Amino acid sequence: MLIQTRCFGDIDLEEDKILTFDNGIMGFEDCKRFAILYDNTEGDAPSISWLQSLDEESLAIPVINPLLVKPDYNPVVEDALLVPLGELTQENMAILLSVTVPPDIEKMTANLKAPFIINSDTRKGRQIIVENADYAVKYNVYEAVQKMKKGEK
Repeated sequence: MLIQTRCFGDIDLEEDKILTFDNGIMGFEDCKRFAILYDNTEGDAPSISWLQSLDEESLAIPVINPLLVKPDYNPVVEDALLVPLGELTQENMAILLSVTVPPDIEKMTANLKAPFIINSDTRKGRQIIVENADYAVKYNVYEAVQKMKKGEK
């Protein structure tokens, strides 16, 4: 399937790479089909990927694995919210955080409060609001990474 994207141009995407968000995502409830894209010119797994809408080519959200910026990330979620994704296990569950990357890299933030949870077996995803009161919508990624490099928590 050929898809058009704002960031990556035209991409030939296999059907088994399509993720379905039945409720859309916050602010884009009409966008239901997505794919995770990344620029892998060096062969390593990228730190930041893109959650690319297949319904709106201009919608591409940078996302990151939360453990790269908050190793103790442990969102509390009401079980009923995850039922539509199918049975989740450690092996088939992926959690991604949206990232805001401003011109000043030191002000880059990740949204700990509203992660994307994906079941890789069913290829279904959902963006949810976690119950953790201490998780910020704008968690400073740069500061967190600097602390991790210094061995701080």
